[in-house]
Amino acid sequence: MSFDPLNILTERVRHAIAGAFPSNAGADPMVTVSRNLKLGDFQCNAAMALAKAVSLPPREVATALVAKLNADETFLRLASPLAPGAIAGPGFINITLRPDALPAMLDALGMSNLGMPAPASGPIVVVDLCGVNLAKQMHVGHLRSTVIGDTLARILDRTGCRVIRQNHVGDWGLPIAMVTARLMDMDAAGKIDLQTLTLDGLDKAYKAAQRECDADEKGLAAATKWHMGPKVIAELEAHVDGASTKYEDAKRVLRQLQAREPSVMRVWQRISDVTMTQCLAIAARLNSIVTSEHSAGESSYAEELAPLVDQLIALGITEVSEGALVIRVDDAGISEPLIIRKSDGAFLYATTDMAAIRRRVQTFGASRVVYCVDARQGLHFKQVFAGAERAGFTKLPTGERATLEHAAFGTILGEDGRPFKTRTGESVKLSDLISNAEASAMDVLNAESPDIAPADRPAIARAVSIAALRYADLSTERIKDYVFSAQRMMSFKGNTGPYLLYAYVRMCSIFRKAGERNLLDPAGPQRGTAGFTLNIIEPAEKTLALAILRYPSAVNESARTLEPSRLCAYTYELATAFSQFFDACPVITADDEATRRSRLRLCELTRQVLHDALETLGIQTLERM
Repeated sequence: MSFDPLNILTERVRHAIAGAFPSNAGADPMVTVSRNLKLGDFQCNAAMALAKAVSLPPREVATALVAKLNADETFLRLASPLAPGAIAGPGFINITLRPDALPAMLDALGMSNLGMPAPASGPIVVVDLCGVNLAKQMHVGHLRSTVIGDTLARILDRTGCRVIRQNHVGDWGLPIAMVTARLMDMDAAGKIDLQTLTLDGLDKAYKAAQRECDADEKGLAAATKWHMGPKVIAELEAHVDGASTKYEDAKRVLRQLQAREPSVMRVWQRISDVTMTQCLAIAARLNSIVTSEHSAGESSYAEELAPLVDQLIALGITEVSEGALVIRVDDAGISEPLIIRKSDGAFLYATTDMAAIRRRVQTFGASRVVYCVDARQGLHFKQVFAGAERAGFTKLPTGERATLEHAAFGTILGEDGRPFKTRTGESVKLSDLISNAEASAMDVLNAESPDIAPADRPAIARAVSIAALRYADLSTERIKDYVFSAQRMMSFKGNTGPYLLYAYVRMCSIFRKAGERNLLDPAGPQRGTAGFTLNIIEPAEKTLALAILRYPSAVNESARTLEPSRLCAYTYELATAFSQFFDACPVITADDEATRRSRLRLCELTRQVLHDALETLGIQTLERM
């Protein structure tokens, strides 16, 4: 059921066009909210465009459409009959809603889970989010994969989908073996205590292990070619020999990992525990739902890779190219083949991703798999999706095909328009970013809200800072880069998270005052307004009512397009409509009781929708600020 009058009217005008002019049934109905509510609530501008197509005067076309609409019972349940005067100018059709239409629809919305389906009543959807790597600090780029992924999971969950979150952790392969080998050596030499190891220490060990295994063979070749002297050449030879030894040690440790050798697994498990403890803690600070239950590392697919490759070979979709095993994906318009096994027999990220798709579709039963990963991985996912399709891994037990989607996102930029870095050029640690945001929020509270009790300030600052961070990240179309500006995102004015929190606080303030004056229904839930009669008369009331009724459409559209910015735009529009209503329509001091009760009910519905929208965006609401 649609609750949005605009959607309903658009559909009825489309039906009228099909009835009056069958050859132009696909024409745009062109229904919009009226700019002048004195003429009507909505306006249909289709007659002018149709007139050219059917070679008739626009007013004659409009007259034909009006006749069809006046015979449409669904239309007449929502709108008043269209009199001849409803056609204005060259052929505009002004549509006025029935006086009882908006109150009835608002009441229905309030009694129907805000127009959304029952939880977990829809298809299974997997959302791939976060995606950290062992032994490495989460950096600013993980803000997007975590926040966007979490929000899409919330949006899909709100539409009734059964959502399965998957944090695809990079916890296997040669890079992990390198740092594991280094830590084993340091542990054996008594240089570290594994039990007191921190993620900062792991991060340093990871970088050191990479350097140790990086043989500068090009440098040695250049030194030899240009006769740089025996000392330089000897130093480079020693470095290459040492790096080669470390590299071979790492490969040996990798084989031991793959064999689950206990002494190696003990160190690997410690690396995993340290990394994931901090990762999940940071996700929690961001108000993102990412737990150990949701984490599925590459290691969880390790035993499946060799059988998977054998399956692909048996399907006859692989071939050998320069010693590597590949799947051609030319049919998908991709010239680069998908490599699933290197010439040395090693598996790749693509192999693991193929195994993940097979598990997510054929074991979990997901009809939709969403990957919240950096846009720079676009080609990789095109190849993997095409390969999985060729292999039949997207086929559900029902025979239907699952949809694989890359919800790609852009880069966070600094004020200079370049990728956001520290002054030393390193990636900004996500934990530092969150802490700095909390400090900025505290500064704003200290400056603008001196009446807040000191004991309440830290919790409020945390909520405001996360609202600011999440909303700044989500409100921009996800594929676009955006500039990180702490000053702008912390503002309580304009299209920001703190502004939306403040709008919600204002609504809560209305109900505190109403409660103090005994203006609420004592028999209603939480002394609310469920029994109050709505009467939508003033233009600001009507604008707010129409905004409330758009909520289900906004959530569903965000789910369809995997675009959180659309829900953000709706939420800001709702808050703006409420602000205009609040300024134009007194609530507590309304002229009469019937008007006061109606406006309290409208405020309550607005508060419910805004709370639901903010929660769906992962923003914790506050009742006082």
